[in-house]
Amino acid sequence: MSENEPPHSSLTDTDAPMERRRRTGGRGADRSRKSTGGSKYLNLVNTMTKSTVLTEEALEAVHVASLTILEEVGMDVILPEARARMQAAGADVTPGTDRVRFDRGLIMDMISSVPSSFTMHARNPIRNVEIGGDNLVFAQIASAPFVADREGGRRAGNQEDYRKLVKLAQSYDIIHTTGGYPVEPVDIHASVRHLDCLSDMVKLTDKVFHCYSLGQQRNLDALEIARIGRGITAEQMDSEPSLFTIINTSSPLRLDGPMLQGIIEMSSRSQVVVVTPFTLAGAMAPVTIAGAVVQQNAEALAGIAFTQMVRRGAPVMYGGFTSNVDMKTGAPAFGTPEYMKAVIAGGQLARRYKIPYRTSNTNASNTLDAQAAYESALSLWALTQGGGNFIMHSAGWSEGGLTASFEKFILDVDMLQMVAEFLKPLDVSEDALGLDAVRDVGPGGHYFGTAHTLARYETAFYSPILSDWRNFETWTEAGRPTTYDHANRVFKEKLNEYERPPLDPGIEEELDAFVARRKAEGGVPTDF
Repeated sequence: MSENEPPHSSLTDTDAPMERRRRTGGRGADRSRKSTGGSKYLNLVNTMTKSTVLTEEALEAVHVASLTILEEVGMDVILPEARARMQAAGADVTPGTDRVRFDRGLIMDMISSVPSSFTMHARNPIRNVEIGGDNLVFAQIASAPFVADREGGRRAGNQEDYRKLVKLAQSYDIIHTTGGYPVEPVDIHASVRHLDCLSDMVKLTDKVFHCYSLGQQRNLDALEIARIGRGITAEQMDSEPSLFTIINTSSPLRLDGPMLQGIIEMSSRSQVVVVTPFTLAGAMAPVTIAGAVVQQNAEALAGIAFTQMVRRGAPVMYGGFTSNVDMKTGAPAFGTPEYMKAVIAGGQLARRYKIPYRTSNTNASNTLDAQAAYESALSLWALTQGGGNFIMHSAGWSEGGLTASFEKFILDVDMLQMVAEFLKPLDVSEDALGLDAVRDVGPGGHYFGTAHTLARYETAFYSPILSDWRNFETWTEAGRPTTYDHANRVFKEKLNEYERPPLDPGIEEELDAFVARRKAEGGVPTDF
């Protein structure tokens, strides 16, 4: 299922496990810490040397093969207006068909105008996010048809759970943007669902949000809701990207009508388009990872080039979502060695073209277990080392993206914060080197009571949300709580603490009036 398809079928003291907070000494001593004031993880930068899986020669071979596909095979472009725009820009449109072929010189000319970095503007300016370069931005899970927690089990998406997940995204600064609907609320009719959901995004969060490209009117409504939410003019919004959309190619080698219409509406207004092929090796792409990456690159370049045909300089990201399938069942696999290689190769290609890079935190586990953790950890390792700039599905992704899990959301937040702490440059200042402390203690002593330790012990180390560091006996006395237990408790505590971010009453009134008017007009046509 693509990310645009609806389904058819700041740390606080309470984040440490409760029993652990009560313990006063020993290996499981209290590790809670005070609030950081809501700004600790707002802007992340990854200055580490990026990993590579392709030599310079191999990278060039992938690049050349991708351009050869676009020249010789081309793409099916399922929108007459898009084909006309492409032909006007110099592409070769085969009369009477959807097929469009692109000269490699045309592709390279078009992508040369893509901004290498840009700012996405939130209604709260401290939530603005910088995209590109060494910046690292995490977005919540999006587009899951199901939602799950331990008590309620797996269930169809609904408005109540949708709102809870949006509130959780607002509650942690490590989640920089929403990613879309964290779960699809199927209890709202599809004709007006986008109006309710995007209105909630404005009211329940003050972060940058996403709109689905599922028809022109939905895009137009989303653009207006984003403008109203920020309280700005249309002219200002056209110069300040405030909304993003994911454009999935329909692999192999096809761009369908709603996606193309989304590019036209968003790029013409200088809003952010994230072109993302969904290339599963062995299913919608060649079975080799190299072949799948070549196809990913061809499809991404075609979509990115089209954004520039619509408007030169429009902000766009290079999206990579290549993984493999289980060849026994055909089911998608995530967090695999093959996924890791594809993520890093995608980063190399995006850097070659000087285009911001989108990738994802993924796993295929059906519950909160070791598989969920290790597949996500491998995904996070690859996207961090591979130079990802914008990370979709960062928190809450379960069951290969079919389910938004409340407990997995908390586990992911903990892991993302660990990534952020790992990326902090190591302090080697004179004070941090600690020579005075070493002189004070000397051989055979300890550092617990030194002035150097006492001045830093509260913030010296990252305090995990979920890790339980008590000894076995104390943990057993507490009932042997698991990570699942802790995550279940923490998400409920966070929801109880949630406070809606301030919103100007005039903006809220204008927003409500717009939504009411569009609902009275019928929203968007549907076939049911």
